[in-house]
Amino acid sequence: MTRIQVFDPPLCCSTGVCGTEVDQRLVTFAADAAWAARHGVTVERFNLAQQPMAFAERPSVREFLERAGPEGLPLVLQDDVIAMSGRYPTRAELAAWAGVRLPPSRALPLAGA
Repeated sequence: MTRIQVFDPPLCCSTGVCGTEVDQRLVTFAADAAWAARHGVTVERFNLAQQPMAFAERPSVREFLERAGPEGLPLVLQDDVIAMSGRYPTRAELAAWAGVRLPPSRALPLAGA
């Protein structure tokens, strides 16, 4: 099964979903990562503030940080290959990488569509 590793920028806690002003992108990604895990995808997260050795021990991550700096995070690896950087993947991207089928959208059609 697919393994997704997310190298987060420095966050106050392991998910960044804490404190008084929570970033909605982190909330959404935490929910999407939990969804992927329920579908058999291994999702690991590493926080630069709390786990700096995880960044230093992986050559591709270390080289990325040397080039882009922490401003380029998050960095996402899919099966040890860089898949994206600078933003968190969507649920659809996680599903596509892992070969997991998304349920049909329950969104209502747009008026006039």
